[in-house]
Amino acid sequence: MQESKENLSITSAPEGKTEAIIAYITVIGLIIAFVMNNEKKYPFAKYHIKQSLGMVVVGLVLVLISLIPVLGWIIYLLGLVFMIYMWIMGLIHAVNGRMEPVPILGDRFEEWFKNF
Repeated sequence: MQESKENLSITSAPEGKTEAIIAYITVIGLIIAFVMNNEKKYPFAKYHIKQSLGMVVVGLVLVLISLIPVLGWIIYLLGLVFMIYMWIMGLIHAVNGRMEPVPILGDRFEEWFKNF
C-alpha cells in the first residue's frame, strides 16, 4: 500500500521577526528591539521599528494635546482609540511577517524616519 504524502508548505519567518514583534510591546520593547537590531540590521525589523517609533511620536503629541482643557481631552480620547487600532494592525503585520504600514499614518512614518 502506497502512502500519499501531503506537500506541507512551511513559510520561513523573515529575519528579524522577533525584533519586529518586540518593537510593538511598549516603549521599552521598542528600545530593546532597536538595540537587538542594531548589530544585524534586519530590514524587516527596521521597518517595524520605524512604524512603532512613529506611533510613539504620535502618542507623545497626543499627550501634549491632552493638556488643553476639554477640546484637547476629546482629541486625546479619539486619538487614543486610533492609536490602539494602529498598534493592533502593526502587531498583526509583524506577527504575520508582512511589511505593511500601519493604517493612515504608516506611510508618513516611513518618510519621517527614512534616514533612521
